[in-house]
Amino acid sequence: MTFSILARDPTTGAIGGAAATGSLCVGGWVLRGDLAAGMSASQGAAPSTFWGEDVLAKMREGFPAAEAVDLITDADRGREYRQLAALDLGGQSGAFTGASNEPELGSRTFVNGIVSGNMLANASVLDEMVEHFTSVESPFELRLLSTLRAAAQQGGDYRGLLSAAILVLHPERPPLTLRIDHHSSDPIGALEDLYQLATSGQYSSWTAKVPVAADKERALD
Repeated sequence: MTFSILARDPTTGAIGGAAATGSLCVGGWVLRGDLAAGMSASQGAAPSTFWGEDVLAKMREGFPAAEAVDLITDADRGREYRQLAALDLGGQSGAFTGASNEPELGSRTFVNGIVSGNMLANASVLDEMVEHFTSVESPFELRLLSTLRAAAQQGGDYRGLLSAAILVLHPERPPLTLRIDHHSSDPIGALEDLYQLATSGQYSSWTAKVPVAADKERALD
């Protein structure tokens, strides 16, 4: 019911993810991140929010993404109804897709990233996501957003889309966590509009002065 991308920007140290689905509230269900661990996307027919948090905990302990995914998924008797992707801080990824999820489904890895999906219109959605993200030249956050758009144009979720989200963590910037929980016509477009509002004007000026990982005591002048 979802397609997602997790990626790392080796130039800036940012990590991030974006997702869209034909159901509600994809941001709350799917995306998790931690600058001390990496990124995760937990989705599927019966997604586990515990998986998203637990795989980050394993990566914080030092497990690489693929091993962390195995540890979390192997222990869950309901795993065949779930899908999990993870990306560690070294840019290595891991994924699991349970057999009881609805096709088309799967994951694709690339340097510093991974895409995953289920209930896709066709298998080429995942290939298009990788091709787009790795070939387009634009800032990290915009590449994540445009990858969602490319996936949708390739067919996306075969039911259509109702929600979309982006989560980006940067050591010198506050978290960028934006969600469109319901939009009946174009949640990706609404997310793109929200991104423009959040990264410009008075709101953007304010976020430039709040605490960040590199300066946890930063305050307003």
